[in-house]
Amino acid sequence: MSFRPLHDRVLVRRLEQTETTKGGIIIPDTAKEKPMEGTVAAVGTGYHSEDGKVRPLAVKEGDTVVFNKWSGTEITVDGTEYLVMKESDIMGILDTTATKKKAA
Repeated sequence: MSFRPLHDRVLVRRLEQTETTKGGIIIPDTAKEKPMEGTVAAVGTGYHSEDGKVRPLAVKEGDTVVFNKWSGTEITVDGTEYLVMKESDIMGILDTTATKKKAA
């Protein structure tokens, strides 16, 4: 089964949270908060503006994004959990190439 979001919707897979803190303390599942970062798995075609034109989305598949804590609707596709949300629920795109260049 595949899922294709419509219009200005985005399909996001949450990034996994680490099991331990920097100090080595193991965090139990009941104390973990759901991460607010994820990878875009699929995007819709865009939304229709008032003049009837389709505006493409700013995010694309593979982008790592930060979104609001309670945004989106959880769905399961082929055993994997995803969030379906509007593009406006996404606060920004994380640029992973910039952090890799600084580390090198």
